[in-house]
Amino acid sequence: MAEQLISTADHDTLPGNYVRPEAQRPRLAEVVADASIPVVDLANPDRAKLVSEVGAACRSHGFFQVLNHGVPVELILSVLAVAHEFFRLPAEEKAKLYSDDPAKKIRLSTSFNVRKETVHNWRDYLRLHCYPLDRYLPDWPSNPSSFREIISTYCTEVRELGFRLYAAISESLGLEQDYIKKVLGEQEQHMAVNFYPKCPEPELTYGLPAHTDPNALTILLMDQQVAGLQVLKEGRWIAVNPQPNALVINLGDQLQVLTCSRICNLLKLPLQALSNGRCKSVWHRAVVNSDRARMSIASFLCPCNDVLIGPAQKLITDGSPAVYRNYTYDEYYKKFWSRNLDQEHCLELFRT
Repeated sequence: MAEQLISTADHDTLPGNYVRPEAQRPRLAEVVADASIPVVDLANPDRAKLVSEVGAACRSHGFFQVLNHGVPVELILSVLAVAHEFFRLPAEEKAKLYSDDPAKKIRLSTSFNVRKETVHNWRDYLRLHCYPLDRYLPDWPSNPSSFREIISTYCTEVRELGFRLYAAISESLGLEQDYIKKVLGEQEQHMAVNFYPKCPEPELTYGLPAHTDPNALTILLMDQQVAGLQVLKEGRWIAVNPQPNALVINLGDQLQVLTCSRICNLLKLPLQALSNGRCKSVWHRAVVNSDRARMSIASFLCPCNDVLIGPAQKLITDGSPAVYRNYTYDEYYKKFWSRNLDQEHCLELFRT
């Protein structure tokens, strides 16, 4: 199956099944390159100010970068290095892990969902289930030899960071500090090690097209040398430029469901304001370039599969009723992977 992977060869031309229709192309010249997303210093000793900054970032952008997050710099560098080492393995070695089955817990694949797509995305990725580690670690790649040790250490660090962020987000909404962590149950954790090879015609395709994340919280380790992540803000795409030693945080669909009523109250928005996306998880995309390959490592905190997801009862009022029906995360996740990223937002299928 090595021929399915775009990382196994150099490409002088873009294959036709990666070319987007003209109306769906990224229009890279129109991207705002010098904008910025909020940056939060998690070492701030003023807890009230820290919570306020996290809450403001969640409401204004849904994306923010964190500094002094507690994940060692040496570990971050090792994670990026071993990820590059993995994708430099011989094609026949990588092919052992290839699968196009979204249900597989550990798999190397390409694009997004090649079983459903008509146009592919310029990405190969290694998908790993990460929690509990002792269940999944034996099935992770054993080549490179340091892969399991480095990535498992990183997974543990990132999980703890995610729970710290949950506490700050809960507090910013006037909820108990442990509310989000408790209501989402014994959470699963996934990882996508994304590799975007050099692309001969980046104007014609995507690494990943516009989408929101189906989970609760995403912690992204970006390539420190190559930009590619873009976020939709007030109808314009803005580039997220890497900051040294920072991690990028974005809210997934499930946190938006838990908090949308409260955010509407805080911003004094009518319920119909949901139609303009102000209370939805934020659209973002990955673009590619012709000069250099790019790596990113996305860690996803996911609700327990059988936990019931819905707005916090404390946040529902006569003027701000529930927007979405209750559902299990397993139901949502299966629906998400049964579709293509180009379709309507998956949350639309769960409106009341």
